[in-house]
Amino acid sequence: MNLNHFPILWQQPKVYLCRHATPDWSRTDIRYDIPPGPPLTAQGESEANKLGEFLKNAGVGKIYHSPLERTKRTAQLAAEIIGISVIEEEAVREWTREETSGGVLSRFRPFWESVVQESTEGMPIAIVTHGGPIASLLADLMLDAAEMNFYKQQFDHGNPVPPAGVWLTTRSSHDVRWQLELVFTPQPAKRYQAQTIFV
Repeated sequence: MNLNHFPILWQQPKVYLCRHATPDWSRTDIRYDIPPGPPLTAQGESEANKLGEFLKNAGVGKIYHSPLERTKRTAQLAAEIIGISVIEEEAVREWTREETSGGVLSRFRPFWESVVQESTEGMPIAIVTHGGPIASLLADLMLDAAEMNFYKQQFDHGNPVPPAGVWLTTRSSHDVRWQLELVFTPQPAKRYQAQTIFV
């Protein structure tokens, strides 16, 4: 994408990558990676409400979600607080057992790019998806490996984001590199601090 072709009034893109809230991981009778997957717990519903408050304050005007039950319910609860509807999107579904990381990225990234463009023409947009797809996209957008590992060691199942947590992807009109930041967690979490190297 050539940023020099944007009009002078180009709006900074803001896309929030949200992980679903806490599901009932004890449900071993159904697969976690294909619909419907496990539903949210009571804790998860509370987390989804907190996510909704955050997204409302962030000015989010549209929410896309994966087709699995835990993402759909998370998105619905958050959207009710904002006062908007939700849109199901197959491209951001969970990483299935049959997929490679490249396969996940090949379906997720084109959709994310279309949402980035959409966000430059209106309000910020949220995508409620899963930890695996978020990790794949962040790596492709060149998130520092040390920062990725810091969060993967802190959160469940080796994810770089906790349940109902949010990464913001944005950049200025003159910057080729994406700014990537973990901007919300429903419970307190340690924040990554890049090491300063003195020369």
